[in-house]
Amino acid sequence: MALTARAAASQDTALVHGFILALAEYEKLSHAVAATEADTAAALFGPNPRAFAGIAELDGRPVGFSLWFYTFSTFAGRHGIWLEDLFVVPEARGRGAARALMRSLARRCVDEGLARLEWAVLDWNAPAIAVYDRLGAAALDDWTIRRLTGPALEALAGA
Repeated sequence: MALTARAAASQDTALVHGFILALAEYEKLSHAVAATEADTAAALFGPNPRAFAGIAELDGRPVGFSLWFYTFSTFAGRHGIWLEDLFVVPEARGRGAARALMRSLARRCVDEGLARLEWAVLDWNAPAIAVYDRLGAAALDDWTIRRLTGPALEALAGA
């Protein structure tokens, strides 16, 4: 079994978008996906990409992806990485693909002198939480994620 993680390239646009749709289905959030394949291509491979993706391959077959972007910690005074999405197809779970993707991001953090690697996980996703626990990730129970979207975002922008 050959397991690898690599950076996604522009020819992977349809693959990455397909993984996004599969993740949304797994999380029972398919109704929330507005991103098109063109949106994915522009965000990841346009002239000024602000997000990046990795692909996990098992014996040369794509089985998962990560999607991430840089953050900044004012307290640490250094950048970090926010892992927006991590997904492995059901038939490849338990074979190290998620670990390989996480390891590649951890390696990037170390190589670039970044302060941290962070992400959110749905509280009902016990299999993912177990993977993150095995990696040594700490839960930040004292933080609550907040979000502005749609009309609330537009109202604040117009204020």
